Order: sequence, then structure tokens, then C-alpha cells
Amino acid sequence: MEEFIVVYVTVGSAEEGERLAQALVGERLAACVNRLGPVRSVYRWQGQVEQSEEQLLIIKTKRELFGALKKRVQELHSYSVPEIIALPILEGSESYLQWLGEQVMESDG
Repeated sequence: MEEFIVVYVTVGSAEEGERLAQALVGERLAACVNRLGPVRSVYRWQGQVEQSEEQLLIIKTKRELFGALKKRVQELHSYSVPEIIALPILEGSESYLQWLGEQVMESDG
């Protein structure tokens, strides 16, 4: 079975989230992007505890595409240190995972 992942990316606005979602799905780096928000993030940045309102992108893709997806997010993202973390999909509906695999690009490997 192919390995699939869920990637979390936070963005500073709904507009930025929509732009990233459209690019990633349009370029076939992701099968689907869910955009949730607003979410309230509390984090430490440059020695201070900060909080901000963000959008959370939940991105579904193949593990082998993570490098290309990460690079594209970094190119498009407004943050100097964007959150880009991947979690494995351990189980799922066979029909959904088949659909997911069909929607993203084939890797070179």
C-alpha cells in the first residue's frame, strides 16, 4: 500500500490559506486541502509568548511528495518560519485512499 500523509500548515489569513490550497491542489501536490479557522494559536516567538488568529490547512498527499510540497509552501508562505508538519495516515477507507492517490502527481522515483 502507498504511504499517505496529512500535513498541517498554519497561515495568517483566509486569503493566504485559499491561495496555498488552490496552488497545492492545482499543481497536484495535494489531493485535498481543508481550511479551518479562525483558530487561536499561542506560541513562543523570539523569547516572548505570542498569540494570533490563524487558519489551519489540513493537506492530504503521498509521503513521497512531501519534499516538493514543503518547498512549494515555503515559496508561497508569508511567514519566515512556517509550520509544516506531516503525520502518517495509518489506516483509511480503501476507496478514499485510492482516490487520494489518483489525484496527486506521480513521483519520479
